[in-house]
Amino acid sequence: MDYETARSFLINQARLLNPNQDTFLSRLQQGKPPVPGQVTSILLALKVVFEALRAAPSLDRELIYTLHILALESRRQYDSQRKLGVVWPPLLDEDVTRISTAVKNIFSDEWKSA
Repeated sequence: MDYETARSFLINQARLLNPNQDTFLSRLQQGKPPVPGQVTSILLALKVVFEALRAAPSLDRELIYTLHILALESRRQYDSQRKLGVVWPPLLDEDVTRISTAVKNIFSDEWKSA
């Protein structure tokens, strides 16, 4: 996966506008688990973006917004749906934490594991 593909993929996965889409955040908002491989692809895309932007003096606004939404909304949707009684897959909580950690790593320009 190259940078442009990773960037586009992340922007798509952060969309909430069309609830009929199978984007990551739309599925969480609907109380549905991610499709198989979706979280792995998001984490890979985040790592590609991290590597491509190492030591970059600035980030573009659309990417920053996407990363912020992925980190913030994935946790918020996970927690709010869990309170409504949704039973999530056992590792999804850790996956949401890994996504937030990867976003933090991009902003800090230093890769640390969750």
